[in-house]
Amino acid sequence: MLEKMKDGIIVSCQALADEPLHSSFVMSKMALAAQMGGAVGIRSNSAEDIEAIKAVVDLPLIGLIKRDYPDSEVYITPTEQEVLELLETKAEIIALDGTERTRPGDAGLKQLVEKIHQAGKLAMADIATFQEGVRAEEIGFDLVGTTLAGYTEESKEQTGPAFQLVESLSQTLKIPVICEGHIETPEEVQKAYQSGAYTVVVGSAITRPQLLTKKFVQAAPKNQ
Repeated sequence: MLEKMKDGIIVSCQALADEPLHSSFVMSKMALAAQMGGAVGIRSNSAEDIEAIKAVVDLPLIGLIKRDYPDSEVYITPTEQEVLELLETKAEIIALDGTERTRPGDAGLKQLVEKIHQAGKLAMADIATFQEGVRAEEIGFDLVGTTLAGYTEESKEQTGPAFQLVESLSQTLKIPVICEGHIETPEEVQKAYQSGAYTVVVGSAITRPQLLTKKFVQAAPKNQ
């Protein structure tokens, strides 16, 4: 499964409830377009979107569920409940927040990874720092991604793609290191691979047209 995604582009097809493309049907078409464009994998949020995508796309899929809890900042597959929901889908890889932040109900990360493995699926850690990446490998994750670099208190100085983090982790870990987050151009994809990335995830730069439109609008004379 990992070999199929090596040296390619994984497209993150996600649209939250407050976004115009929020729809499992639309996300399935977005994923199909990504496959037609040459993507080697899909990253998707929610059991409904995963199933809709898997019905039309034959690519490895990284599944997650974003859910807010009042007692924690962790929202990417935060508890056993989300893991169990994802295990009922056809997602081959399950992504979880792998940061050192306290999980809802103080859920144990190692136990969640073990449950994923018991179901015959792979576990991906979305991390923000070097120490979190090392810990993820020690816990038993199958791959790590720089997904949360720049989004946690410990990594708030990170404003663009985490190339240095990718390089440090790829030189230290035995498991694949995925460059994810803030990738906006083909040149940045190339730099991610030069930094040692196993594969690269691109999301908003492909699948959030409202953000793409905004870039062009800002260049128009009306907004100068």
